[in-house]
Amino acid sequence: MMRLKSFTFNPFQQNTYLIWDDDGIAAIIDPGNHSSEEHKLLEQFIESHQLKPERCLLTHAHLDHIFGCDFIYNRYGLLPESHKEELFFVDRMSHSSALYGVPFEQSPRPVDFLEDEEKITIGSIHLTCLHTPGHSPGSISFYNESANVVISGDALFLQSIGRTDLPMGDYDTLIHSIKARLMTLPEKTKVYSGHGPSTTIGFEKINNPFLNPVK
Repeated sequence: MMRLKSFTFNPFQQNTYLIWDDDGIAAIIDPGNHSSEEHKLLEQFIESHQLKPERCLLTHAHLDHIFGCDFIYNRYGLLPESHKEELFFVDRMSHSSALYGVPFEQSPRPVDFLEDEEKITIGSIHLTCLHTPGHSPGSISFYNESANVVISGDALFLQSIGRTDLPMGDYDTLIHSIKARLMTLPEKTKVYSGHGPSTTIGFEKINNPFLNPVK
């Protein structure tokens, strides 16, 4: 059984996810923890639930989703794993932080790259990587069929979609990704986004204005 805990971190109100199985084998997804208080909050939850983090997975590597990668590496020895096209954003953290005026600790570079349809195992949890570019070229959504859950990063939000005005973003690509890779999932699939509350595929099919434009 997959268990999930969300944390809202950093000035961008980003959602960091911690998933684990019945034996406590865990993965940290998009560690956005930015301050010493946020580092401590994440660490204390892991310790209090006796979890054993084994993977650090990135839906994408925009600044707000990788603030905590340095802490995760130093505390748990885990390098981030992302699609290879996200290295561009890891390498430009200093530029991005200066643009937004926020301090940062440089994320270590991923050395293991995730690919479309790749199967990821965390203990008894099985995730499928769905390449969902558009918000960024290497954006990935993590789908767990047995739990009816997809962690979509900044591809799909409650009645919204990810912005595409950032470097290497593309609106048409994002809409295609959502329709071809996410809207084809079962309607009961719960969507955990990179910002804001969760939603479901079925709800977004009917209520998302970007997918159902007013004619």
